[in-house]
Amino acid sequence: MAKRIKRIGVTGGIGTGKTTVCNFLRALGCEIFSADIEAKRLQEIDPDVVAGIKNIFGKEIYDNGIPNRKRIAEIIFDDKEKLAQLNALIHPKVFRAFDEAARRAEAEGKTMIAKEAAILFESGGEKGLDAVLVVAADLDIRIARLKARGLSEADIRARMSRQFSQDELLKRADVVIWNNHSLDLLEAETKHAYLKLLALPYRNH
Repeated sequence: MAKRIKRIGVTGGIGTGKTTVCNFLRALGCEIFSADIEAKRLQEIDPDVVAGIKNIFGKEIYDNGIPNRKRIAEIIFDDKEKLAQLNALIHPKVFRAFDEAARRAEAEGKTMIAKEAAILFESGGEKGLDAVLVVAADLDIRIARLKARGLSEADIRARMSRQFSQDELLKRADVVIWNNHSLDLLEAETKHAYLKLLALPYRNH
């Protein structure tokens, strides 16, 4: 009988390098599922999600089939009820899509699938996972990286305020990668973490 696929979560605050770590994991043979990309896809192609978002934010929130994500982010930052409605609309569908991706990857003989999610714990997305990998970095390094992407310090601080603190994520992590140095070192750390994750016991789910 084929071994059950190991389901892991990959999360970390903005500017820590989650996506880079996932690219290294992919090169090691790990299947990658981006919860954020799937959520964006659903907002554009799923009729129930599109109708639900128009119901929550008004029909004018869409332009040529694309939602105004910047405006939605501004609204839900101040309106927790609308945030809860949006999450209830999208998160269950993302969870189902991940389950389907895990089953496909398992059928293909993959040993691990990683769910990359910026708000893994905030969304309850850690449920059903065998382990969580947290990517961390010092605050000044994260801010410098994000400024290099063109974000202002005010925007960076606002985005960080919407996520769990790094300290909180570290408390909940099964494995941690610190991304304060070179890409070569990050690649080596990712290989080490991958082997550690494979060795962890499965959780019942």
